[in-house]
Amino acid sequence: MNKKTLQTLAEVAAYKAAPEGRLFSATHEEITTGLTTDIYFIRTRELLRHMGLERTPVTVEVFAGRPGILAGVAEVKNLLGGLPVEAWALPEGAEFKEKDVVMRISGAYDDFGIYETALLGILASSSGWATAARRCREAAGDKRVVCFGARHVHPAVAPVMERAAILGGADGASCILGAKLAGQEPSGTVPHAVMLIVGDTVQVARVYQQIMPPDAPVIILVDTFKDEAEESLRVAEALGEKLQGVRLDTPSERGGVTPGLVREVKARLCQAGFPQVKILVSGGITPERIPLLIEAGADAFGVGSYISGAPAIDMTMDIKEVNGSPVAKRGRIPGLTRTAGLEKIL
Repeated sequence: MNKKTLQTLAEVAAYKAAPEGRLFSATHEEITTGLTTDIYFIRTRELLRHMGLERTPVTVEVFAGRPGILAGVAEVKNLLGGLPVEAWALPEGAEFKEKDVVMRISGAYDDFGIYETALLGILASSSGWATAARRCREAAGDKRVVCFGARHVHPAVAPVMERAAILGGADGASCILGAKLAGQEPSGTVPHAVMLIVGDTVQVARVYQQIMPPDAPVIILVDTFKDEAEESLRVAEALGEKLQGVRLDTPSERGGVTPGLVREVKARLCQAGFPQVKILVSGGITPERIPLLIEAGADAFGVGSYISGAPAIDMTMDIKEVNGSPVAKRGRIPGLTRTAGLEKIL
């Protein structure tokens, strides 16, 4: 399968972007066409073609700027799929160290060089999100961690972010497409909006338990109107053994979800005869806070901005062989890097 890509600077100049009526994110076609690449790769294509060198066989290596967890390989495989190239990569979810080679590609430079920008961006962002999720996973131990980060990023990349979070160790994700792309069903119950519209948490809880599918967990948000401990008891008394959990999402204006609050809610539920009710906490959750909240009685975590706001892990692509001969820019070692764990993906 041939991918149609931008060929010349004249094509770039002739292309007209119409911002009216569209989202500003790139479509799949725009990415594969090369419209998200840096202009200097089109200049490179013109120069090599002018000199008759565009079919020069090269091998490139992609290495990481800092340690992390690899994600984005499946998307890169799809990006390069159908091209006459060979590619190897570490498995998604694998740990890598600073300067480790995470991917290697061989082929004629003109066949894949235009995708360097997109390829590096995919790996950099996805690996950053996966690495943040892994930190939360390690802090939470056997407690459940769900990614709630879709609202903090552009919707075009929200599914990418939440899939990467699951690769990094999150148990689930709230974004429908993100969860589906990771082979899961989305996780989550209801927002404050329904409580505010109805006007009573207990009424919402009763209807939720009645009409939601049997596989929907009965976890009720309890910080909308009343003291969280009071509201938890009201809901528990209304639903009895059908209540599986309560969610604490206390806003920062009220001090957020603290270990002390979790401890009180847990104690009051147990004292009232509802020890089975789990406590899910969300809002500003970080790996540093998770152990303190677990010690206080938290059973699960919804993590948003810590994962979605994670910095990308810089990825660099270097040509290491030209026509089978070792090469490298100054400061780098010519030739292929001895790397364990690479698996052929194309």
